[in-house]
Parts: sequence; C-alpha cells; structure tokens
Amino acid sequence: MNRQELASLEGLMDGFASISLSEMDGIRLMNRIDTKYLTSEPRLAALLSEALDCGYMVFEEGGKRIQDYDSVYFDTPALTTYTEHRRGKLVRQKIRTRRYSSSGVCFLEIKNKNNHSRTKKKRIQLTEEAYPYYACDEVATSWLGERCLYDAGSLGASLGTAFKRITLVNPERSERLTIDMDVRFRNFRTGMEAGLGNAVIIELKQDGRAGSRMREILLRHRILPCRISKYCAGITMTTPGIRAGRFKEKVRLIEKINRQC
Repeated sequence: MNRQELASLEGLMDGFASISLSEMDGIRLMNRIDTKYLTSEPRLAALLSEALDCGYMVFEEGGKRIQDYDSVYFDTPALTTYTEHRRGKLVRQKIRTRRYSSSGVCFLEIKNKNNHSRTKKKRIQLTEEAYPYYACDEVATSWLGERCLYDAGSLGASLGTAFKRITLVNPERSERLTIDMDVRFRNFRTGMEAGLGNAVIIELKQDGRAGSRMREILLRHRILPCRISKYCAGITMTTPGIRAGRFKEKVRLIEKINRQC
C-alpha cells in the first residue's frame, strides 16, 4: 500500500464515529462466531462506504484509525502448530507475541481452537523489553508453560508478520469486523520474506444470536467466506518444499487476486 492509497483510505475513515479501546473491551460476544473473508484493497472503498451508511464505528487509538500491528509466531522445530492446522486437527494452539504500535503495548498470546471450531484467546502483557521473544520475562514464560499444549521450552520464533488493521463495530455492539491490509511476512528460519500484496483478510466476529448487517454487505459485494490463517499462509509462502496441502489453494487465490488488481 503506497502513501497515496493509505491517505485515500484514511480520508474515508474520517467519516466514521470512533470507539475507544475501553469501549471495545466492554463488548462481550457470548455466543461468538468468527468468519474470515478474502478480498482486495480496491474493493474496500465500496464496502466501507456501506458500513458508514449503516452506522458502524471505527476503533481509534492515539489519533489513528488505521493501526499498525506486529506479531511473532512461535513453533516447535518440527513446525507442529503449522502441521496440525494443515492436517485439520480440531484441538490445537497458536502461540505468538504481538505489539500494538500506536500504544506500544505488547502481549504474549495463546489462541486455542476447540473441537467446536471456536477460538478463545488468552494473553499476558509483556514489557517492550521482553518483546518479541518473551523468554526474559519469567512470569510470562511460566504462564505459557502452564497453558501450552506443546513443550514450551522447544518453541522458537518461526514467522514475523506486520500489517495494517481497521476495526469496525456495529451500532448494536453485537459484532466486530477487522480488516487486515498490507500483510507482510518474514520467516526467521529460512530468511525469506513475502506478502499478500493487494489481498485483504477480513474477519467478522459476531454474536450468533443476532442478525448481521455486515454479513449482508459482504455478500452483496460477492465477498465470500474463506478459511485462511496468516501464519499458515506465511509459512507456506516462505518455506521452500514444505508440505502445504490445502494451503496451496489459498496461496493460488491470493495470487489470482493480485493478478486482477
């Protein structure tokens, strides 16, 4: 995303009412359903315009409505978390550290997937000095060891991700939408770098008991559900010869989106 494209998107976001982090934290989706979508940057303007008309609010922090995120994913030497996802194992984890650039706040996070396809995230805050590798933080290391499904001592930095995110909340506060753009990867083991180019990952987090205007907007724009993991896509794109299985289809779809832009 170049400066002109970013400035155009920032101008569009100025029309939205804002919602703060404390207000966002107060939203509890008790029967949460997460659905991911894949689209392209050129299609965002029309999507955001409809969201604005429907009264959606945008998360704002530090005067910014497009936030920069940095994450580092950790895996075993055999890439167990990647392999379990590729094989379709229902109960699995992903472990990462994340830094929110607008605030400088850092976390060590565990994403747990259960056998009902629901994801629950647990996290503990890190100091900036402990980001991204967390090992110097004894409290965080102990916390991870108590909750990790794998041998926590064997985990090493696997993939770095960086992206820009817009977060929208509906007026009823029964759903959140994250839009991840300019997604870039750096593989700590192979040294390779890659990115999604103009491809955009959207994730709708909604209360399953409530209707979703955003789902209707996405369908009107022919943006269809697509199961995709940034971590798995990044590993697939930066690890020559790796067994990718169904992740190959996602990489081909990303390549198709970029050819059409």
